[in-house]
Formats: sequence, C-alpha cells, structure tokens
Amino acid sequence: MMLRKISLALWSIVALLFVASPAGADAVFAESSLGDFSNLGTSPTLLAVGPGDNQIMGTTGAAGGTIDRDYVTFTVPTGFVWSGMEVLPGTQSGGSLSFLGLEAGPQVTVSTGASDATGLLGWTHYNPQDINSDILARMGTNGLGSTGFVPPLAAGSYSLWVQDFNPGTFAYGFDVKITPAPEPGTGVFAVFALAILGGFLTMRIDSRRTMTR
Repeated sequence: MMLRKISLALWSIVALLFVASPAGADAVFAESSLGDFSNLGTSPTLLAVGPGDNQIMGTTGAAGGTIDRDYVTFTVPTGFVWSGMEVLPGTQSGGSLSFLGLEAGPQVTVSTGASDATGLLGWTHYNPQDINSDILARMGTNGLGSTGFVPPLAAGSYSLWVQDFNPGTFAYGFDVKITPAPEPGTGVFAVFALAILGGFLTMRIDSRRTMTR
C-alpha cells in the first residue's frame, strides 16, 4: 500500500511537470485593419504580442521607385520565449529578394543602404515555398555580419524589418509563436522522479517474485 501511494505521488509530480501552460488567445495584426505599418526603422509600429500565435500580415514591394518597407516591434513577456516564426498562407514574393530582418531592441537601427547585416540579430529571404514552415532558426544562421542566434529567443524587445525589392505589391504573413519558458531544472527533476519511480516499481516486482517462490 505504501509503495502504491508513493508511486501515485511521483506520477502526479511528473504529470504536473509536463502539463503545458494554457495558450493565450491568438492575436492578428494586419495592415488591412490597423493601417500601414511604419516605414521608419527607428519608429516601428508597436504590437502587443502575447502567449500563443501572433499573426503579422501586411504588404510590401516597390512602386514608383519607392520601396514600401514595414517595421514592427514587440516585447516577448517575462516567463515566455519566442519559439517559432511560421510563414503564413498567402505570403507572396516578387522574386528572390523578399527580405526579413530581425534586430534586438525596440528599433531597427541598421541603415537601408548598409552593405552588410552588421547590427541585425538575424535575417533571411522568404518566398511562398516557406509557407507553413518555421523559419526562425534559419534567420539565426544567416551571416554577413549579423549576430546570429539559436531559438528560442528569451523575453525582451525585438523588431522586424520586412521588404520586397521587386516592383509590385506582395502580401506577407508571419506567425510569431510565444510559448512558456522552460523552468530551470525541470527536465532534470522529471528524470530524477522517473528514476525513483522506476526503482520503487522494480522493488515491488522483486518482492512479489520472492513471495511467490
């Protein structure tokens, strides 16, 4: 009976460790309803993202020799991480130069005429082939002077720079996925609890074998 109570208690601990925190309501930030996102990196449009899916949708492209650059900024709340960046259906590209840049902080300070990506945390080119794919890790591996990173990204402020150099107007959509930050030591404690549970179960089996001999 005692072993059974201990086993149930340990299983309860393990279950609590692995139950996911409730996801927040999905948020949609679209130029079609909010108006044109800022065209100035030092004054990006502020978005209030939260736990769950945060869809950012707009248009970019070049018209009359002017590129419609979009800049947005948001803060990953304390206790959460930026774990994914999925390209949404409907995303278009005028060619191979649809650009997505990321800078840490509430602004994009890198000049549009810069010869490299120094100052950016990461960047990538995107196209319709990326739809339904997570490109956050790819953004972190690009170079040309960018810092680079390995997801997930910790709580803090980040700014995105979206632009398509090609003539025309092209839609884009990205899903910024915000998930709970892993608790320090949670994985180690879970393994420890499972090891103890396994030990108790082994002892119980051995005791039963002894009694049946």
